[in-house]
Amino acid sequence: MSIEAPESSAGVNGSASDQQSLSTKAARNLATTTKSTPQMQGISSRWLLRSLPWVDVKGGTYRVNRRLTLAVGRGRVGFVQNGADDVRIIPETLREIPALRDFTDDAVLAELASRFRPREFRAGEVLVEEGTPIEEVFIVAHGRINQLSTGKYGSTNVLGTVADGDHLGDEAVLTSDPLWLHTAQAATSGTVMVLPWSGVQDLFDRAPQLASHIDGFVSDSQRATNRSGEAQIELSAGHEGEHLLPGTFADYELEPREYELSVTQTVLRIHSRVADLYNSPMNQTEQQLKLTIEEIREREEWELLNNRDFGLLHNTAYDQRINTWSGPPTPDDLDELLSMRRNTEFFLAHPKAIAAFFRECNKRGIYPDTVTRRGHQVPAWRGVPLLPCGKIPVEGHSSSILAMRVGEDNQGVIGLHQTGLPDEVDPSLNVRFMGIDEKAILSYLVSAYYSVAVLVPDAIGILENVDVAAPRS
Repeated sequence: MSIEAPESSAGVNGSASDQQSLSTKAARNLATTTKSTPQMQGISSRWLLRSLPWVDVKGGTYRVNRRLTLAVGRGRVGFVQNGADDVRIIPETLREIPALRDFTDDAVLAELASRFRPREFRAGEVLVEEGTPIEEVFIVAHGRINQLSTGKYGSTNVLGTVADGDHLGDEAVLTSDPLWLHTAQAATSGTVMVLPWSGVQDLFDRAPQLASHIDGFVSDSQRATNRSGEAQIELSAGHEGEHLLPGTFADYELEPREYELSVTQTVLRIHSRVADLYNSPMNQTEQQLKLTIEEIREREEWELLNNRDFGLLHNTAYDQRINTWSGPPTPDDLDELLSMRRNTEFFLAHPKAIAAFFRECNKRGIYPDTVTRRGHQVPAWRGVPLLPCGKIPVEGHSSSILAMRVGEDNQGVIGLHQTGLPDEVDPSLNVRFMGIDEKAILSYLVSAYYSVAVLVPDAIGILENVDVAAPRS
């Protein structure tokens, strides 16, 4: 009797009897794999952190002292901006409104300025309709508003544009039944300071000197300023003989802005069994800490740009913001941005905005040059590096391009941090052991301290409403 071996369950294509050598799966049980350190996709180039000069702030607060700036004489109201949600009118600059020119009571001006409240608007929003009663006074803090009127045959005509520092509705003081003569429609997004007309009338009743002044206001400015809007320093030049020299002084801001260091923190938790047993060939605690620090640095750069209190996108002066001529970023737009400041160190833009700029250059047959920065070849315009930063928001195919002058000696933008912290592992970043809980979990507090300061307003400018969408072919 012959006995036949049963057919292998592996089938014809995978029978164990056909195997001629040791499988790789089995061999790995006796071999040590070659492995990489933990990888992280979220690490970016972080050009802003690498390009800012960092100032050591030992006291935790950095004060920016400036000459007193009134901006009186340019026909526009001025603002103090300490973050996106803290915009205030400089009371003295209310004299730029024709009805308040040469009004001398600063206390009344201060009270009037304090009554204005910021209101944000979006492109296309209608603020007031032609022919409706004037119930509010508007002062444009930032943005563009078109004045529209209905033509003879029903067409809509653009009569003019009001922008940063301009005002609407103050003509109501000239009539007892004021009406809007034009429709006001936002051409871009922005911010207006709003005061109900009832609040103006209430102040007239409380301050008779203001009501008296309104009746006979004149058009001369009270304070002389230089071309930067700073309080004038009286000088004499070109004189001969015993000429009487003027006396003067450089006035300072009475309430200079102070920047306190912000913080990004997290608690890193590692089980003691992992920390004890699984440290070869790589230390688990070190690898966990490395990835955590990378994420903190990414968040730090995001905060330097987007934080509503100190972030650059929200703290750039309104008169240092411009809009594109046609939507996409053109060479003309970047030239205008460059012309607004001296010694521009670099542009900072979202990669999509850079690609949109290249498309506009290609249309014109222009080829941007490249420069070497920190050992890398980067694109440049007019010799100024165009650095990518994915943390600049893109909202509805619209983004921004920043241009910066940096350094304390250059009156530019500076990063703020504090070195020499306890348990410091990176400049202004420390890791402190918090102990072990009853579940045998080790805890480490990881903290990074930082901020950013703009020393003078023209140190940074922004090209806003940059259209980054690729056109359809």
